[in-house]
Amino acid sequence: MSAAPTRLVIRGASVLGEATADLLVVDGVIAEVGSSVDTTGVEVHDADGLVALPGLVDLHTHLREPGREDAETVVTGSRAAAVGGFTAVLAMANTSPVTDTAEAAERVHDLGVAAGLVDVHPVGAVTKGLAGEELAELGLMHRSRARVRVFSDDGKCVADPRVMRRALEYVKAFGGVISQHSQDPSLAGPTSCCHEGELSGRLGLPGWPGVAEEVIVARDVMLARHTGSRVHVAHASTAGTVEVLRWAKSQGIAVTAEVTPHHLLLTTDLLAGYDPTFKVNPPLRPQEDVLALREALADGTIDAVATDHAPHARHDKEHAFVDAAFGMLGLETALPVVAHVMVESGQMGWADVARVMSTTPAAIAGLEGQGRGLGVGAPANIVLVDPAADLTVDRDASVSLSRNNPWHGRTFGAAVRATFLRGRATVLDGALV
Repeated sequence: MSAAPTRLVIRGASVLGEATADLLVVDGVIAEVGSSVDTTGVEVHDADGLVALPGLVDLHTHLREPGREDAETVVTGSRAAAVGGFTAVLAMANTSPVTDTAEAAERVHDLGVAAGLVDVHPVGAVTKGLAGEELAELGLMHRSRARVRVFSDDGKCVADPRVMRRALEYVKAFGGVISQHSQDPSLAGPTSCCHEGELSGRLGLPGWPGVAEEVIVARDVMLARHTGSRVHVAHASTAGTVEVLRWAKSQGIAVTAEVTPHHLLLTTDLLAGYDPTFKVNPPLRPQEDVLALREALADGTIDAVATDHAPHARHDKEHAFVDAAFGMLGLETALPVVAHVMVESGQMGWADVARVMSTTPAAIAGLEGQGRGLGVGAPANIVLVDPAADLTVDRDASVSLSRNNPWHGRTFGAAVRATFLRGRATVLDGALV
């Protein structure tokens, strides 16, 4: 005898910030969207005043497990993702050991399944040990249980053009994509930590010029054109990169790009206090770059928002600026920051937020069960957002293991109130279920 279908109704949500509707969910799938959904005998979640969006998808998350479980684990990172409205995350490969084999990818995948809060998709390394020399097990990772489709040496650039070309050619066979950390090591070395300019000179910090990003982006779009393969630009940070992307897309080259919430709002001026919380790679840029990134996100030149959630234990951050680890937390605050920067300014609507934080990221990563929208027949991956919240970020209230939160003490006007993964509530009233 089959079990009775599980049913719930999300009542009175503003779907994509537009018309108000009820969403009937049956066995994890949206079965009805309308104004008079029967709620008799079903679990009801009141969404009056809330905006319903498809569950968010993060193309760029560092979960640190295996190897640095003191900073984050798959479980704690999944908790942070769910609280932030995410129903899927892509876990970067720079773990210890590196995710450069099928076995390593399956380990991360299985940890995500066990956590059960978001879909965790491992990103495979492009090269063995992130050394930039020999290709990792790209095909085996794709054919594994983890079904890896995105590959990145993030944290390090695939600097050798021959290696990058070979990687693009290899993944083309199965529709994979190479996500590049664009940093020419001859122009911005491992100690480079501040946007190169007057401020870096005054502070005595090693400069990280925008051109170190732009020349790699330019090279890689040409390699993508040559190979007919797909390249993805991770954490775009400069106006020059935007120019290259616009040209490449005008030529029909298969390039996509992401921008982080912190590069949409924070500027290099914050480094004047030598606070290592604001040390990130690529570095915070001047306001003119920030404005160019916002415009590019709004007009589609930049395809997606990705958090680059980079948790660190306190003993890795509490150093002199030049010696501290790169990275910031981002999963729990991404949507409030994007709403503040893009929606409150009028540059984007909530449907656009769904596009850049759910639909397009899922398409880039090839995630068939995510980013499907909120229509009948779509998996019930849903986030409910309060668009009139008064959210003050408290780093000590984070569910992440780490506290390197650049938004501590800031107030935002939107907040995630509930997250549903295939119809199962993972977050209600802003807290984990």
